[in-house]
Amino acid sequence: MAVVEPTAGESVASRLFSGKVAIVTGGTRGIGAAITRELTRHGAHVAAGFNRDAESAAALRDELSAQGGSISVHQGNVGITEDCTRVVDEVLSGYGQVDFLVNNAGITVDKTVRKMSVEDWHAVMRINISGAFYMMKAVLDHMLERGSGRIVNLSSVIGQTGNIGQANYAASKAALYGLTQSLALETARKGITVNCVAPGFIATEMVAKIPQPILDGIIDKVPIRRLGRPDEVARVVRFLLEDESSYITGAMYAVNGGLFM
Repeated sequence: MAVVEPTAGESVASRLFSGKVAIVTGGTRGIGAAITRELTRHGAHVAAGFNRDAESAAALRDELSAQGGSISVHQGNVGITEDCTRVVDEVLSGYGQVDFLVNNAGITVDKTVRKMSVEDWHAVMRINISGAFYMMKAVLDHMLERGSGRIVNLSSVIGQTGNIGQANYAASKAALYGLTQSLALETARKGITVNCVAPGFIATEMVAKIPQPILDGIIDKVPIRRLGRPDEVARVVRFLLEDESSYITGAMYAVNGGLFM
């Protein structure tokens, strides 16, 4: 199936990614939804992955389709390698190629190390780091055969600073940068770039769950004195996917308002 191109008059901002196909894991909510919006706005077909919230996935698909964007939604759990392979196969069967992979899916299970169970540890590591590994494995042969590809992994400022009650999350996000650097070295001569974006505290549903007094204290520590917006992260992801960014690989881009430098 060919990538569906919006017709004249439809509200897509540019043809920057015309003919390109992206997979965005966790691509129907929060930062992932912002990335999906940004890429479809610039002409890419986005295969947006989700696990549980089918209602949000359908709503985003309908919203962007009505605006002339090209989007499909795909259910799967990135922590299950067979799901990752199946979703990539669905995209290749339907759209013929995968140009971009954005590993955005992630979870938190916050407890101090003393109170954290082994299951809590593995639940976060399975999604946040193993899931990214499984997805990269699933697309890598295809990208190598084509001699091109862009992979962007969503890390976090917490992977750089650590945080009380988030040892599993911090470890997974720090590990993601090591994985990024390693694959970047392995693919640097093969037309594939692999980079990280590390958001700080962004105004998403996940951050909205933080009690307001604690959130106020976090904002006080951010030099810019506000939360980030999901679209601010999405624009950095878009930049790293552009053809003109082909000399950038193995890098970490911070979007944290100056919280960590």
